[in-house]
Amino acid sequence: MQTPDLVDDIAEVLIPEADIQAKVRELGAQLSRDYEGRPLTLVSVLKGSLPFMADLMRAISIPVTIDLMEVSSYGGAVTETSGLVRILKDLSASIEGRDVLIVEDIIDTGLTLNYLLRYLRGKNPRSLRICALLDKPARRLVDIDIDYRGFSIPDRFVIGYGLDYGEHYRNLPFIGVLKPEVYSAP
Repeated sequence: MQTPDLVDDIAEVLIPEADIQAKVRELGAQLSRDYEGRPLTLVSVLKGSLPFMADLMRAISIPVTIDLMEVSSYGGAVTETSGLVRILKDLSASIEGRDVLIVEDIIDTGLTLNYLLRYLRGKNPRSLRICALLDKPARRLVDIDIDYRGFSIPDRFVIGYGLDYGEHYRNLPFIGVLKPEVYSAP
């Protein structure tokens, strides 16, 4: 992969930074109302959801605890999920009896999240819900109930605000569409 160009590699800005921040504030207010009086545990699925979770937890006005998990489903493929899920980093604390919110950057096929839901339900949380910044329903292979959704997006290869291609572009403050020639180049 050539050195990424954070400007020239972007075909278009799909969701501007201001729209993301407004949506995060809206989701934070909704979560604060829905979980008022109940401690909430946010579980970020690394690495892509880290910027979203950092902003989201600051937009929530009730006490929260956080935990991090890292899962992999991209085996040998770079742009397509393999469907084989591995937990690379598990939770560091028990979630038994707790209200848990999985914080995801994007839900695509749903295969990884479906696995994660089954896994976390086995840890006996009081409740288990999903908050996703991006939903790409055109690619869904498994039905997933998204409790809190930021944006529904078309089937485009997106990067920025935590989303990457080859570990690059995560630091962009917006959601952009990557030019096809960047990820299809030999």
